[in-house]
Amino acid sequence: MKELTFPSHGVSCAGWHVPATSDALAGAEGRPCVVMAHGFGGTRDTGLLGYAEPFADAGIDVLVFDYRGFGDSGGTLRQNVSIRKQREDYHAAVAAARHLPGVDPDRIALWGTSYSGGHAIPVAVQDGRIAAIVALTPAVDGLATLARLARRAGVGRLARAAGHGLRDVARALAKRTPHHVPIVGPPDSAAMMSTPGAEEACAAMAGPTWRNEVCARAALAVGLNRPTTFAGRLACPILVQVGANDSVAPPDAARRVAGKAGRWAQLREYPVDHFDVYQGPWQQRALADQLDFLAHVLDPAWSRHRASLGSTPSTLS
Repeated sequence: MKELTFPSHGVSCAGWHVPATSDALAGAEGRPCVVMAHGFGGTRDTGLLGYAEPFADAGIDVLVFDYRGFGDSGGTLRQNVSIRKQREDYHAAVAAARHLPGVDPDRIALWGTSYSGGHAIPVAVQDGRIAAIVALTPAVDGLATLARLARRAGVGRLARAAGHGLRDVARALAKRTPHHVPIVGPPDSAAMMSTPGAEEACAAMAGPTWRNEVCARAALAVGLNRPTTFAGRLACPILVQVGANDSVAPPDAARRVAGKAGRWAQLREYPVDHFDVYQGPWQQRALADQLDFLAHVLDPAWSRHRASLGSTPSTLS
């Protein structure tokens, strides 16, 4: 595993390059590469290597990175979840991956979980050359998330979150330090995610750079995060992995993404909650499905076949 940095809009982002340990999927132009980003407030040292290292063993290079303001990446505003800036960083990471030694620039796959599982969809559409996407328990429709939260916790919960967000915005306008709230916490707390078990699950997998706080203004932008609106424009295979019991990212929204993606999509469901896919048997099950998917869609022969299909594939099998 090698440390690297790459620029994104004037900020230096930190990443790991995990080189493939075999040439099982190598082609004339090199090996495929998966670009991995974490979810809401996550860092590269929090649960991602459990996926990245098996990908490398299967013959796929991996670039795992931190968004600006998180982990070891630069940025003067720390712990701020910006949808636009995170997607900019994802594009920059893809550009960096295309210049890694031995990597085929036309066989770059995106891997995302939760927020990054959603980001991967518009990034792929805008890029136009992405070979495949893995979207693990993806957050793809912020409006659906808010609607479910209102049903389960009441509109008062939304009002409190908005209040914290407005307080943070006011401090920013006054050029004061940000107002932070926890990323995860117990039910009825001010945390962005306060479903039962979320705090314990994150603590169990947290890496040394992860901090349980974000700028509260992120709550005001949740409804604007709607990757589902891009799904019908996808032109690459996507594996959508849904937690049927997901209490953070509404599973119906992820299912709709698969439906909009049509024949590009493979949908897999598991009887798990949002954070159950980072450790234990369900992580192994999700990983096995990802390896099967990636071995197929990143195979040099299938990649040539996909190029001949254009934007309307007849099948992914």
